[in-house]
Amino acid sequence: MNNSTGLIVRDKVNAKLPNIIAIPTTEKANKQFINTPEKTRQRELGQFLTPPPIADFMASLFEACWPDVKLLDAGAGTGTLSTALIKRLCHQMIKPKSISLTAYEIDASLIDSLYRSIRYCREECRRAGIVFTDDVYNEDFIKAAISMTEKNLFSTSPRRFNAVIVNPPYRKINSNSSARLLLRSLGIETSNLYSGFLAILSRLVADNGEMVAITPRSFCNGPYFKSFREEFLEKMSLRRLHVFELRSAAFKNDNVLQENVILHAVKSTRKPDKVIISIGSGDHGENRKERECFYRDVVSPHDPGMFIHLITDDSQDIVRIHISKFSASLTDLGLEVSTGKVVDFRAREFLRPQPEKGTVPLIYPCHFTKSYIRWPRLNGKKPNAIINNTLTKDLLVPEGIYVLTKRFTSKEEKRRVVACIYDPDRVSSSFIGFENHLNYFHANGLGLPMNLARGLSAFLNSSMVDVYFRQFNGHTQVNATDLRSMKYPSRGELEKLGAHLGDNIYSQNELDELLNKEFNIEDQYS
Repeated sequence: MNNSTGLIVRDKVNAKLPNIIAIPTTEKANKQFINTPEKTRQRELGQFLTPPPIADFMASLFEACWPDVKLLDAGAGTGTLSTALIKRLCHQMIKPKSISLTAYEIDASLIDSLYRSIRYCREECRRAGIVFTDDVYNEDFIKAAISMTEKNLFSTSPRRFNAVIVNPPYRKINSNSSARLLLRSLGIETSNLYSGFLAILSRLVADNGEMVAITPRSFCNGPYFKSFREEFLEKMSLRRLHVFELRSAAFKNDNVLQENVILHAVKSTRKPDKVIISIGSGDHGENRKERECFYRDVVSPHDPGMFIHLITDDSQDIVRIHISKFSASLTDLGLEVSTGKVVDFRAREFLRPQPEKGTVPLIYPCHFTKSYIRWPRLNGKKPNAIINNTLTKDLLVPEGIYVLTKRFTSKEEKRRVVACIYDPDRVSSSFIGFENHLNYFHANGLGLPMNLARGLSAFLNSSMVDVYFRQFNGHTQVNATDLRSMKYPSRGELEKLGAHLGDNIYSQNELDELLNKEFNIEDQYS
């Protein structure tokens, strides 16, 4: 079936399969593949087969106005995506004259199913009077991309495609892995295979060609994907972004933890005035909610981090407008935010279940209560203390008032940003350890005034910040970089809010009403 070069000759498809295939087989192949050894291998490769309803939706996003379609499917799987697009092209009113499919799939166990899909596509094109050709490669797309993106002795110019459809592998790659080194040879620096695929594909798309991809949403923010965003958004012009109502909606049978997004982009440096943002369940026949957003509100020209904001309804847009009125950065506030220094598995020998002589408090997310840290937590699973000695001194911070936030929350939690105050009057110690699952706000390594801490904590815990944060953060982490990127009320406004709050404990509704009053917000956003 496969030869040493990885090339599967296109006309051999006809020799392997019956002459007539009446219906696509990709949905059946996907269902049969759920609990097999091959499926386990797929998970190891970071591959997740696209459900047919989502494939159909992705195919519908193409403008598809070319007389000759040159289609690339990098990571083709069983061929669901290519089949959906080719079926759509064969049944539209103005059909292309020809379709040339180039498909890459690294997993040999999927090739038979991919063959069947291509046979179906060939038959559909024959019926529609469209010339169909195909090249299928059972090999690593990243390796193949090196020759495709560069001129060489055998090619006067790199290959280009006017249509790219892709569900790339989702897998982190280590800095010394072969995939990382191959990407680096192409000048691509990224920590996940999916963004590496998209970066390569953005180079292979012809001018004014289209790309539709389903990927994790984690590329929308954060430092790890900044260089990817810079290159991708320079080359590609976003036209549509679709998000799913539930984290599990896109890949229900695969236990995918990432929140996914479908993007449609055109190869052009000219950006549109508006971008369509939609939200739905991923099911056939669903009523998707859509809205037009100004491109500048999705990717702000003033944001050095180039975060991508997904504003799915009017209430979120109201929040965006309100947040934009705040102009203070953390630097303006005289504050910094850092990640907790204590990585517990690395410091295990210094951790103690309960406080004892020679230890200081170790704070975890489990010590969060409504407004203030409660320590120690008896009968809990996490240690409450860390030894204070010369080996741990660099892991500790001096006594003071700090605002802490949890680093790991999920889309389904009540709030994405969860803040709490560490008050030395409630936990007495000359030093403290903050575990790595926390971020902490400080003033040049020292504590904050109480009124500023109260105001900042209340602002971070507000529904307004929660709604805003969800617009650009679609994964499980609340990174320090995300908190640095936000704009805040002025120091005076935060201190005034903190003085108003005092030691009182407020419900979420009471807190939101108080902030609305303090910041003159009348529109409802939650």
